Amino acid sequence: MSTPATYASIPISGADVISRSFQNLYTAVSSRRPWPELVAANAFHRPDSLTVAGERIRKNASYFLINYTILILGCAMISVVGTPISLMVWALVLGMWLIFYFFREDPLFVCGRQVSDRLVLLCLGLGSVLAVWFTGVLENLVVGVGIGLFVCCVHAVSRNPLEGDEDGLRESVLTH
Repeated sequence: MSTPATYASIPISGADVISRSFQNLYTAVSSRRPWPELVAANAFHRPDSLTVAGERIRKNASYFLINYTILILGCAMISVVGTPISLMVWALVLGMWLIFYFFREDPLFVCGRQVSDRLVLLCLGLGSVLAVWFTGVLENLVVGVGIGLFVCCVHAVSRNPLEGDEDGLRESVLTH
């Protein structure tokens, strides 16, 4: 019999952990920038040099991190649409990463023993590799993620960060 996870010595059921994980996911996604701001036509200009392009990538990657992540994950998921079983397996793997690693607040207990974050990371990484191996979608995922990264890099290089972007970034970092 396993003991439930605790938070400040208050027992928490598995359903509550999942509910809080989804709340944390919602909070993270809600911190994304508005999509119209991402594609505002007046903000696109060709960079003057490679130094300027690198600076734009750094600033835009910080500012639009959640948007870029959603875009890259969307491209990866679209790349496996042709194989529905793979899509379901990857949705399950992504869900496990979100629940057990990214949005978990409490220590994980299995059979009454606390599991270290390193072991959780190792198991999730191994599970992801096995999912890629057994579903046979490595090429599709590499192409999907590559397309997503390419689109994000082109956007980051060609979008000139506006003056308000830095203030909005500082404000969002301070409020989260």
